[in-house]
Amino acid sequence: MRNMRTPHLATTKTVTALLCMLGVISNAHAQFATTIIPVTPPETAASTQQAAPAKAASKPATKPAAAKPAVPAAAPAAAAATPATPATSTGGRVDPRPVDSILVVVNNEVITRQEVAERLASVEKRMASQNVQLPPRAQLVRQLVERMIVERAQAQMAKENGIVVDDGMLDRAMQRIAEQNKLSMPEFRARLESEGMNYASFREEIRREILSQRLREREVDNKVVVTESEIDNYLAAEANAGGQRQELDIAQILIRVPENASPEQLAARRDRAEDVLRQLKTGADFAKTAAAYSDAADALTGGDLGWRPTDRLPQLFLDGVAKLQDGQVSGLLKSGNGFHILKLVGRRDAGGTQAAAPAVQQTHVRHILIKVNQVVTAAEAKRKLTELKERLDHGASFEELAKLYSNDLSASKGGDLGWIYPGDTVPEFERAMDQLKPGEVSQPIETPFGYHLIQVVERKTDDASKERTRQAARQAIRDRKIEEATEDWMRQIRDRAYVEYRNDE
Repeated sequence: MRNMRTPHLATTKTVTALLCMLGVISNAHAQFATTIIPVTPPETAASTQQAAPAKAASKPATKPAAAKPAVPAAAPAAAAATPATPATSTGGRVDPRPVDSILVVVNNEVITRQEVAERLASVEKRMASQNVQLPPRAQLVRQLVERMIVERAQAQMAKENGIVVDDGMLDRAMQRIAEQNKLSMPEFRARLESEGMNYASFREEIRREILSQRLREREVDNKVVVTESEIDNYLAAEANAGGQRQELDIAQILIRVPENASPEQLAARRDRAEDVLRQLKTGADFAKTAAAYSDAADALTGGDLGWRPTDRLPQLFLDGVAKLQDGQVSGLLKSGNGFHILKLVGRRDAGGTQAAAPAVQQTHVRHILIKVNQVVTAAEAKRKLTELKERLDHGASFEELAKLYSNDLSASKGGDLGWIYPGDTVPEFERAMDQLKPGEVSQPIETPFGYHLIQVVERKTDDASKERTRQAARQAIRDRKIEEATEDWMRQIRDRAYVEYRNDE
């Protein structure tokens, strides 16, 4: 069961990344609320115009009654400011008041200028705190709006698939983040606020992250296949390397190419990538340039991927930086998603991978999963499993009930997940599993995937075995494939969305 083996969201590294992603929504956002207009590259505008009829044919966008014209490819500079509506105070003084309005239509929803202004203030503060040079405002806004378009399209897809992150699930995620930072919830909240972060905004960012992860697991992770021959090749390559591993710190700039791009679009994107490369070769700051031009999800953090083992990086990246010295920049690298420019930040040894690992406890476990969606509420899922637990307590067969009622791919095997190592499942599942004795069945347990009944079949202690080595290799290959597939999936989401930019009249 792939989804139960997905690494959980709230790791220390992920928490740090999420903390970096967010900044305070300051009072300064009011001054931006009426001045933000996205700068849309001509090729992006063209692709949006072409995609709109196809999208409308299958799912017409619901537009406000007073529809406004789309932003032209080259918006005049004067259009970047919209006067605020004056408001007269009781003392007769006229004070400016920001007026919110629609900036972008994404399918049948909108992104407003106020939303973008709030995120812009947050991003600018975060980038300044990380000493990332700010690109020109128009370029930063364009990047931010593109990210928000993808986020909105993802949220719509999640809703259509019945994926929901309710307040109870969010509260538990926040509790896990606090625990992993060794803080109580009041201390964690105080820490966020002391670092200039709005607690409510942070909660909503975590909600979006969980929603995106669950959607990705459904649309990407579960479709990734690792073959036995790939594992054999991986282990052979590792053996030829003498068991020595390296980690690389790489930053990237991605100029994404639309799905089914025309020759003209492809040429325009290549020209853009070559222009970016020329800027870097003449001394432009890589992080600032990434924030201004990159279409990757990490653009607003300067494009830095952080330290990663070589087996977690695409072969294209490994080949691209193979001959680079620290600090050097690659040439253009072409992938299915577009054109990449890489900077090798550093290399370091990660030690051997063939050393004997300590003995670990394995658990043979099975479960019954009832997923929560638009049709089945959390209360109904819990009630149903409570009924099944009573039947199990009175002698019913776990295997037969799993085949009849479980909403997991393991249902056909009676809910059997096989032998589980520590860390293979999400924390909620693992904690409940570890508390059970062989043969014992848990009460209904909630995880990000729904509600479970868990039964431990047996346990054993195992040394690092051939099976475990192959499992580790499988996971390394899978992680690499998932990252590549996720980039392609996000490109498809953006390309297939109906997007219309608006100007104030």
